[in-house]
Amino acid sequence: MQAVTLFGYAFLSNVALAMLPHEPAVIWYGARLGVWPTTLVATAGTVAAALVDHRVFVPLIARAAARTRPTSLQHWFRRAPFAIVALSGLTPLPFFPFKALAFTMGYPLGRYLAAVATRSVPRYALLAWLGVAVRLPSWLIAALFVLLLIPSLRMLPWLRPSAS
Repeated sequence: MQAVTLFGYAFLSNVALAMLPHEPAVIWYGARLGVWPTTLVATAGTVAAALVDHRVFVPLIARAAARTRPTSLQHWFRRAPFAIVALSGLTPLPFFPFKALAFTMGYPLGRYLAAVATRSVPRYALLAWLGVAVRLPSWLIAALFVLLLIPSLRMLPWLRPSAS
């Protein structure tokens, strides 16, 4: 049951422009399920979210991107798209700019899913290992969750400053 919950949370925290941080959940489940089960289940949820995103957003973005000029960022992405998506998991940068770039460039679904899996496995393995190696109390994981949620709160429409 815990694996199903982790899969669902990994999906929800990675689909579209999700506002939920996945790091605290992976750390928490790492201590309960073990490093590799946590890594594989969280990666599967992330890849499922990537599949949904690709199917939904590529057609929408492709129409909008057809009307714009290529940027220098797209030029760099075109040179090594798999590496850029895969290595983005090793940086503290948010993933959505790389996701949007892959969608804008029409990166093929199979390669995109493989790159997302390649990106997720080491990241989730490290986080799950942290959960096993350092037994963090639940209150600290909850505090980490809230702390990581704060930047996402500004996306909520009722918390945005009005343009006046």
